[in-house]
Amino acid sequence: MGLRFIFMLTRNDKTVDDAEKHLQTALAAGVHHIGFKDVGLPFERLKKLNQSIKKGGATSYLEVVSLDRDSEVASAQAAVEIGVDILLGGTNVDAVLPIIKGAGIQYYPFPGKIVGHPSTLEGTIEEIAASAKDLSSREGVDGLDLLAYRSREDVGKLMAAVCAVTDKPVIMAGSIDTKARIADVKSSGAGGFTIGTAALDGIYPAQGNDLDAQLRSILKDVADVNDHVSRFSTKNLDESFSKFTETWSPRIAGQVNNMMIKLAKFEGEFVWHHHAVEDELFLVHKGSLMMKFRDRDEMVHEGEFIIVPHGVEHCPVAMSDICEVILLEPATTVNTGNTEDDRRVTNLAEV
Repeated sequence: MGLRFIFMLTRNDKTVDDAEKHLQTALAAGVHHIGFKDVGLPFERLKKLNQSIKKGGATSYLEVVSLDRDSEVASAQAAVEIGVDILLGGTNVDAVLPIIKGAGIQYYPFPGKIVGHPSTLEGTIEEIAASAKDLSSREGVDGLDLLAYRSREDVGKLMAAVCAVTDKPVIMAGSIDTKARIADVKSSGAGGFTIGTAALDGIYPAQGNDLDAQLRSILKDVADVNDHVSRFSTKNLDESFSKFTETWSPRIAGQVNNMMIKLAKFEGEFVWHHHAVEDELFLVHKGSLMMKFRDRDEMVHEGEFIIVPHGVEHCPVAMSDICEVILLEPATTVNTGNTEDDRRVTNLAEV
């Protein structure tokens, strides 16, 4: 599973006054995880904000920044009434768990000692990891919300130590504002991270300081860190076919999972053969092809294709001087199948 980016509609641990406007920008940019704090806006606006997040198809998060038990209990009750998907933060786990039980809310409390506002994380790596281990063992705790970059400890070692003591997802929160930090979060084994102030204030490295540019840059970097960026560009068939002249010698043009996309030029008649386990698709790009079967002959013209199931004997015949064919078949497919022939090719070149 890839690293999850959670955009927080917050600045300095408070939900911003123009959160509704920023929410629309985030949804338009394709952000799928959006959160806010339990302070900064009146309850009714938070409730409507959550409804808008869900209506936009995103997962909603409420992060608790209350420091005392009573305030945190009130925030947990508000989370239930607001109807958020995930409750982040807080330290009074025993008080919160009974409130959210049965509400369908996932719960990610803070490990370690949280102080101040904006919140900071205190304690040694060993102490914070011990707290994380204890919390994650609790029934009803679905993950952890770690203020890694708000600790005085070595952040990399802290993140790795916490992730090592639990098999539940860990969300890294606080002061993540570069691709390098996102990569560090990924390498630690975390399940996700939050960014709020950095994007709202135009701090994240991007082509612009506006929120849309900030979010799109973050999403691009997350996709790259997750290795979810396509490395492919378009290919022109006429240009690709012009790069070789050999006939009956397929070239690899691409691959989709275990299926090869091959380009081949046919001339004259090939050899009768079949493939024991591989089906083949023949799509004629230029010219015309006759596919001979034991019971009939099928003509395949430009823009048409034919599928030859495995086990079926066949013999392709080019009816034009040169017939250009696109093949879609498993990577294990050898052009002559079960038949030995001088035109057998096992090491295919790429085009």
